[in-house]
Amino acid sequence: MADVHQLVFSILKFLEDQKKSGQLDDEASESLEVAVQCLEQVYKINTSDEEHARKYAVRQNLLDIFNAHLNETESDLASLSLHEATPEQKEEAEKLKNKGNEFMKSEKYSDALESYSQAIRLDARNAVYFCNRAAAYSKLNKHQQAIEDCNRALAIDPSYSKAYGRMGIAFTALEDHESAFECYRKALELDPDNQSYQNNLEIAEQKLKESAVQAGFNSGNLGNMLRGGLGNMDFGTLFSDPNIMNMATTMMSNPQVQQMLASLVSGTNPAEGGGFSSLLQASQQMAAQMQQANPELVQHLREQMRTQGEGPDINKEQTDGKD
Repeated sequence: MADVHQLVFSILKFLEDQKKSGQLDDEASESLEVAVQCLEQVYKINTSDEEHARKYAVRQNLLDIFNAHLNETESDLASLSLHEATPEQKEEAEKLKNKGNEFMKSEKYSDALESYSQAIRLDARNAVYFCNRAAAYSKLNKHQQAIEDCNRALAIDPSYSKAYGRMGIAFTALEDHESAFECYRKALELDPDNQSYQNNLEIAEQKLKESAVQAGFNSGNLGNMLRGGLGNMDFGTLFSDPNIMNMATTMMSNPQVQQMLASLVSGTNPAEGGGFSSLLQASQQMAAQMQQANPELVQHLREQMRTQGEGPDINKEQTDGKD
């Protein structure tokens, strides 16, 4: 647990950053210097001392810690102006946005958040400001607020692909891979040449497939059966077994499987409209029914697959693309 000296050290570093920010006039900077000296004298702490820095420094600055743990979500709606911004306001808002971008490059995410918020107060009809603030929220691990800002950006500009991309990143951080998949798919529709969206879409799709395999086919001990190696399976030998053919016929008569195959043949992505959820539900039902009806057949199939060798590694992923 942090002690008082760590807190004071963080306060001193915050005050020093404020002095260097260039936002204060000479008189205000002198007042801050007096406050710094008083704190240093009372607590016997010097931020320039290497030993003190080693003992008391924390990884995040004080403002980032405050924002990351703030319980109340900032509500901009009460303070936003609904009228069209004047040219002067738009010019000032653009300066604040650029300032926020510089803070992001310097990894000063709380400062960036504040700059984007100020820009929004001046011009609430600019989708870029909301989208940029969403990126700052994500860096502060406030992913739900990032999603809300992306939705606000899309309400202003429905064709803003970057808002979908950043919302996908937030959903991924929350491990909501189905929503992330939809966001990346829409982003790619709007910006087909964006390789980052393509990479993230493929990763989200792979996550959904892995979830379906693990959660669905692990029921009835079929997970290992599938992971046993479909890639090297001799399907001619496999389907010469009449018992296996009967099982395949039963599977194909399942309405959910038929619907999924129909969507694939028609070119519709099975992940749309809850397709992966339906696949997961169907796999769970089939696995339970097959294991209950004919456990010897399931074991026989597992043994056949095991003898065919190991299959591809479905857990291998690409490095997540940067926005």
